[in-house]
Amino acid sequence: MADITHIQQNYLHMIRYRRILSAVGLILFVVVLAGGFYIADERSAGGFLSGLPRIFDYPGELLAEAWQKLARLPGLMLGYVPALIETLNIAAVATLAGGLAAALFSLLATRGLSPWPRLVPVFRRILDVTRAIPDVVIALVLIFILGGGPIPAMLAIAFHTTGALGKLFSEVAENADLRPVEGLASTGAGWVQRMAFGVVPQVAPNWLSYALLRFEINVRASAILGFVGAGGIGYELRNAISWGPGRYDAAASVFVLLFMTIVVVDQLSGAARDRLIRGAQA
Repeated sequence: MADITHIQQNYLHMIRYRRILSAVGLILFVVVLAGGFYIADERSAGGFLSGLPRIFDYPGELLAEAWQKLARLPGLMLGYVPALIETLNIAAVATLAGGLAAALFSLLATRGLSPWPRLVPVFRRILDVTRAIPDVVIALVLIFILGGGPIPAMLAIAFHTTGALGKLFSEVAENADLRPVEGLASTGAGWVQRMAFGVVPQVAPNWLSYALLRFEINVRASAILGFVGAGGIGYELRNAISWGPGRYDAAASVFVLLFMTIVVVDQLSGAARDRLIRGAQA
């Protein structure tokens, strides 16, 4: 009985200790967050609190002017379709290139599947690096080297996609059944053959699902990279915004076109992912 009481007291003591640590961690987090916000607010051109009442001024002016020129919006949207196609091409090629590289690195970074087990940590760190560097930073460096255009955007997004998908692909590959791989190895099959016929058929539905999800993200990323000179619909949006009052209808048409595209891409890729998942479970 005394032992049970002692165990209960130790358990309660551990719970209190963890609660204290959690409270201290939360306090430190709030202090760091508040301090970071204060420093950023002090260094910005305008104060956050002083500018908060005017947060809806620009959207209000844009919508008001766009409503006055509503009849022009369809024609303007049609004129931006080539830039939108360029954005979709950037996202598609970057997803394909990054997905293929991620598939290779994920197999090399998975224990039990890699042909070089001792190098598994090295391949995992490579995926960590490619995932940690923001695509905007990579795009800025590539634009400085290669100049503006879709190529730097595609390379930057593909680089980041390799790390993001490589992590997800590796987690899926870790749960693959190794019996087909062992059976192929017993017949003298090489590493590429074992992966192609023993692992890829098992993980393909999940890999494709993750790749479609990443394509959605890359469409938005390619639009954002246009603001730094990487071409596509984002570049046109930056120009439309910079024109200021009198051309807000152009900015509104880009916003509407981009919003419609993202919604359509999300719906189509979501339906495709659901079909892949249902097919894999069946």
